[in-house]
Amino acid sequence: MTIRLSPNHRLKPLFERHHVTWLSEEAAEHQDIRPLRIGILNIMPRAEEYEFNLLAPMGRSILQIIPIWIRLREHDYKSSDHDHLDKHYLPFDWAQSVASLDGLIVTGAPVEELPWEQVTYWQELCGIVDVARAANTCLLGICWGGLALAKYLGIEKMIYPQKIFGVYPTRNLVPDHPIMGGLDDVFWCPQSRHSGIEDAVLEAAAKAGRVRLLAHAEKGGYTIFETPDHQFLMHLGHQEYNSTRLLEEARRDRERGRADVGPLENLDAAQPVNNWRANRNEFFNSWIKHVYLTTPYIKGPGLPAPVNEIVVDNPGGAE
Repeated sequence: MTIRLSPNHRLKPLFERHHVTWLSEEAAEHQDIRPLRIGILNIMPRAEEYEFNLLAPMGRSILQIIPIWIRLREHDYKSSDHDHLDKHYLPFDWAQSVASLDGLIVTGAPVEELPWEQVTYWQELCGIVDVARAANTCLLGICWGGLALAKYLGIEKMIYPQKIFGVYPTRNLVPDHPIMGGLDDVFWCPQSRHSGIEDAVLEAAAKAGRVRLLAHAEKGGYTIFETPDHQFLMHLGHQEYNSTRLLEEARRDRERGRADVGPLENLDAAQPVNNWRANRNEFFNSWIKHVYLTTPYIKGPGLPAPVNEIVVDNPGGAE
């Protein structure tokens, strides 16, 4: 997916270094192809440093992507750069009204151990999903975002006694699926979470026709599943991560001295090897293609220029 950037975008050298396709706003306007407006509800710690993790896999096709970064009103973003958020992020109601979103990504968040009612922005998030669902917007939930979409559908999470932390072989359950079809029969997927959904709970939901199960890992259970209409796609892993992000989280957990977090599994901290990048790219490519094919095009008004001037302060961690 070709990412549209403004002429003075600070991320351009990073895109070029990693061979991620980008297109200037001026050149994009001369292409006879409709851009996809993908809203990204980014509630990850250090939100500005996480952005390239999503943009990298979304920059590998001829389709144009306009990333629209969305900010929650009921979240204080303690670890993020507020000047960056003020300049580049929009509240959902404004983003929805000016952009007519084709897709919406809900990222992970460090609140998976909290009861839902203690998440300060839970009601706001449910309201956003209400609007997106009614508008037939395609939704992708990642890690906690996937658990949140599952909870919205009435499927409850459980807390693990030990964090699922590492890179795990994951079995593709539906290899002829429009999104899963390009992934290997068994693919490696990063996991970094304290909670998940019991296999029996998801199997019962699948039997009742509420979800379709797409991928399973021996450690971590069902990792990818969707609603039968394909509108909600839930990925409990972190396939968008690079190895640097996992190593940073391992260092953070060691510093906090958490007894329920062991060492990273299946990733050598001294010589980390990314063995999931190709499947990462294919997964996001297939989801974007699904959005493109299933969302009617309604040309909306333009976005203010600052929205696309995305900044990453830690480019060295990208892959």
